[in-house]
Amino acid sequence: MPKSLQIPEIDLADGVRIPQFGLGVFQVPPDQTAENVAHALEVGYRHIDTARIYQNEAQVGQAVRASGISREELFITTKLWNSDQANPIDTLKGSLELLATDYVDLYLIHWPAPGRDTYVQAWKGLVEAQKQGLVRSIGVSNFQPEHLRAIIDATGVTPSVNQIELHPYLTQPGLRREHADRGIVTEAWSPLAQGMVLDDPVITEIAAAHDRTPAQVVLRWHVDIGNVVFPKSMTPSRIEENIDIFDFELSAEEVERIEGLDRGHRTGPDPDTFNG
Repeated sequence: MPKSLQIPEIDLADGVRIPQFGLGVFQVPPDQTAENVAHALEVGYRHIDTARIYQNEAQVGQAVRASGISREELFITTKLWNSDQANPIDTLKGSLELLATDYVDLYLIHWPAPGRDTYVQAWKGLVEAQKQGLVRSIGVSNFQPEHLRAIIDATGVTPSVNQIELHPYLTQPGLRREHADRGIVTEAWSPLAQGMVLDDPVITEIAAAHDRTPAQVVLRWHVDIGNVVFPKSMTPSRIEENIDIFDFELSAEEVERIEGLDRGHRTGPDPDTFNG
């Protein structure tokens, strides 16, 4: 049985189903992206998360075309960069051209970039893009509660997901509650805190108890608390290891212990001040 069949899917509020696990290609050089994505697709990944600013959309598209997998079996996400917020539809069409596909499954506003004051306008554009069939589902990334309120109040349309930095050292309980209250699915970027959490004694102890790697334990924790997660790796063996998390479960106590590691530590920018 292909591993892709073991990956759970989550129903988004707009009826689209998203695989809970995928491959991220942030900071993957364009000349390595096609090979990276091709290997992931070979071993069962069906969800790829890219962005315009990553400059590797074309290579993602190349790997998808070469895979021979039908487009309907794949879930492709890309994102609207801050400086393009005034022209979301034209920018999305450019991404579709690079990806060589008629639509993406999920399109996100990459950051609110509040200093630019264009994210509400951008959201209106994403709503229109969805109506035009250019994207199946629309969402945001790095939005704080006040940013969510602003776009929902302006359009009446709630994002299907919010992709945020989230890992054991930054568990974001308040924002996750906001998501739950609004029916927004949480996606986690930097799920391993750039490797920072892998030496934590709590993580290593739980990993030893399950005969798993620390990375597998943290990724399983994400799945168990309901996050969509897409770790990045450029190592074929690590790509295979990361997805091999669907044949064990953490206990409620283990989940709680990992949750207790929260220290409010960001590895990336602060969404309230970052304007790109």
